[in-house]
Amino acid sequence: MHYKLVLILICIGLTALFIIQNVAVAEIRFLFWSVQMSRSLLLFFLVALGMVIGWFLHSFFIHRGDKDI
Repeated sequence: MHYKLVLILICIGLTALFIIQNVAVAEIRFLFWSVQMSRSLLLFFLVALGMVIGWFLHSFFIHRGDKDI
């Protein structure tokens, strides 16, 4: 087996274990609304949101001409 395949399988296994262990419902309240979702889904959305914001900021600074970032 290739080391990349083994690494991918380990990551998939750890992700599945994380999801299984974090199925408890968390309530999120912000201003006038509230939503309930599992902790693992909440963390997934927060990581995805952080990646999108980082990508947009990186693109903005590259487009603006700041090559230092």
